[in-house]
Amino acid sequence: MKVDYIIVGLGLAGLAFVEELIATKKTFLVFEDDSQTSSLVAGGVYNPVILKRYTPVWNAKEQLKIALPFYQNLEEKLNIKVDEKFVIKKVFKSVEDQNNWFSAMDKPQLSEYLNSELDTQSYKGVLADFSYGNVNEAGRIDTKKLVETYRNYLKKIESIRFKSFQHDQIKFKEDKIHYSDIIADRIVFCEGFGIVQNPFFNYLPLNEAKGELITIFAPELEINFLLKSTLFVLPLGNHHYKVGATFNWTDKTSTPTEEGKEELVEKLKKVINVPYTIVFQSAGIRPTVAGRRPLVGIHPKHPQLAVLNGLGTRGVMIAPKIAKDLYNHLENGTILNEEINIMRFQKKSHSLE
Repeated sequence: MKVDYIIVGLGLAGLAFVEELIATKKTFLVFEDDSQTSSLVAGGVYNPVILKRYTPVWNAKEQLKIALPFYQNLEEKLNIKVDEKFVIKKVFKSVEDQNNWFSAMDKPQLSEYLNSELDTQSYKGVLADFSYGNVNEAGRIDTKKLVETYRNYLKKIESIRFKSFQHDQIKFKEDKIHYSDIIADRIVFCEGFGIVQNPFFNYLPLNEAKGELITIFAPELEINFLLKSTLFVLPLGNHHYKVGATFNWTDKTSTPTEEGKEELVEKLKKVINVPYTIVFQSAGIRPTVAGRRPLVGIHPKHPQLAVLNGLGTRGVMIAPKIAKDLYNHLENGTILNEEINIMRFQKKSHSLE
């Protein structure tokens, strides 16, 4: 079997890269073993503002310009609805917090996203003594629905194998890659946290942050916006809300924990004051990088191998943009942004397979 590309991993990064291949009629085969769940359990929120510090998300405008049409096209292609647009309401903790909001509005990169009129309305069940600030141009991608539907789509066109990829079975012959019964021009690794087991790219400084979320049923809470306070409360419909998220830098498993649930419950006490029941808990490992820039580029010794990883907590925004960047770099020779190019870490590598 001959293909142009082998893609390892089908989360948001792999999915976005496959879409680039399909658009240009490249042949490919995806390997997916469900070992990494961050895209499946992610909140999926896209938000151009870092509300903790009132600073713009890196390249937010450029990312959204590509991401929003990307998801719209996927909705039409797969006949599903995954993009739900809404306002984010930031709960102010003090008058000083309000003042910081207005100061942030003077920044050119934030002015179009932060609403100048504070929301002083009272919402039943929500604890907010100092009103709210509205963030525009936000929404949520149902990542679980999208990824699962896309995997089924690839299954129908016989372009995916649901099995683990064995890195030690890669054979380099001239300018081609031989793997099992496949001959390919390139392999793109979109493995998320699984990259730590990849002998070709495990030198990259990927940090692993476990995140846990709970889904609650709160019949007396009626909000149709994302509530952002010490945590986020995301409406799912029918009085169900996703609440999160924790950050755990030591636990490397994707198993929900009692400690994670208790942390979310304690924080939620400061956000809402209506009864609720927990109906589901999930966990996943976020692949993050110091400096919050993704890992994109070509292996320094084996140009047939590339990586697309380190999306962090803003994967739905950044995945379509960096997938396009990597594709153009591989196929058209365009130069990658130095901030995302893995060449920035090459000198730190002690062993390159």
